[in-house]
Amino acid sequence: MSDEETQLLIRRIKEGTVIDHIKAGEALHVLDILGITGKDGEIVSVAMNVPSSKIGTKDVVKVANRFLKTEETDKLALVAPLATVNIIRNYKVAEKRKVELPSVFHGILKCPNPTCISNRKNEPIVSTIDVVDKDIPLLKCRFCQRVISPSDSLLIA
Repeated sequence: MSDEETQLLIRRIKEGTVIDHIKAGEALHVLDILGITGKDGEIVSVAMNVPSSKIGTKDVVKVANRFLKTEETDKLALVAPLATVNIIRNYKVAEKRKVELPSVFHGILKCPNPTCISNRKNEPIVSTIDVVDKDIPLLKCRFCQRVISPSDSLLIA
């Protein structure tokens, strides 16, 4: 490989979180699920469709000066099941973890059933999607009992 091919596409961060091995094209969903908009002054770097020796192409998200907790990053398991979360301190990986599917998505995903009570604007209900099978994965709306697979159109609440 030439020097040009091995150079970093995004500069290293001194402190913060790097989410690597995101399925290509899913970085913006990752930011949406994490509630990262860039309006809070956070320095956010996104690389999409970059070469990966492990998965062909991938996306990468770097959030400077913010250390994402496991509860936050595990919400990414549906859109980025192979993601690796690296906590960076003083330019070095201080912690490395894989995302794991949580047992419930509370206020994160929207039920795809348009008649579900959780989708009514005048109801004070927060969407709650339970994970009934982590291997498949298979989800179920707590309110209308609709069974949801990841191939269904899952919208961010």
